[in-house]
Amino acid sequence: MTNVLVNGACGRMGRAVLKAVIEDPELTLVGAVDINACGDSGELAGLTKNGVLVETDLAAALERLHPDVMIDFTRPDVVYQNVLLALTHKVSPVVGTTGISEEQQREIKAAAEKNDTPAFIAPNFAIGAVLMMLMSRMAAKYMPEVEIIELHHDNKLDAPSGTAVRTAEMIAEVREVHEQGHPCEKETLDGARGADFEGMHIHSVRLPGYVAHQEVIFGGLGQTLTIRHDSINRESFMPGVVLAAKKVRSLTSLTVGLDKLL
Repeated sequence: MTNVLVNGACGRMGRAVLKAVIEDPELTLVGAVDINACGDSGELAGLTKNGVLVETDLAAALERLHPDVMIDFTRPDVVYQNVLLALTHKVSPVVGTTGISEEQQREIKAAAEKNDTPAFIAPNFAIGAVLMMLMSRMAAKYMPEVEIIELHHDNKLDAPSGTAVRTAEMIAEVREVHEQGHPCEKETLDGARGADFEGMHIHSVRLPGYVAHQEVIFGGLGQTLTIRHDSINRESFMPGVVLAAKKVRSLTSLTVGLDKLL
């Protein structure tokens, strides 16, 4: 059995993670943390039979509960410190919060090695999204002209999404850097062409009604290819989250990307 603490338990993703952990026979929910305790008495609605109380102090919970794994779905502005705190307590973080920079990933890797505690970060835990990224890297070998459109709910705090950035990074592994579009093109409105990643353009859409969606569009002579993934609800991420929680302790240092576990 793997003992799990969920950080960010009151959010929509956090509640879905709690449910997934409780329902998995190989995981044991030992703690739940959120800076804003949810429920009338600090207790999660529907989970009272498990005796799980939402705490607001992550450090105190880690110190007292000694979980094997901390699953973090919090905010981009706090996730980095959460991860370092878990590692100092020799708790393996499984991170779904996006917005961690490359420099922070290097520091997390160093902290994981210093504390001999593995860590795992995934920009997207949906199996279909991982397949989309792998297929996009494959396609880019033959169709290097590509743009990415990612669409998320309007409460998402970072743009572009971690999935879009990771997709661009994977495509860049097989695509020679070059600018796309007409060399003399001019934006008549700033940002019209989206973000630029090694000559690729990434466009972010934020609207109510969406959960998490992305399409990667390749253009070639007389043809286009579109690879699209849609997460219809947050349950789509749970098999990947559960898989990472079970496997993270067998890893070494820092692992990034669910494709490493498939």
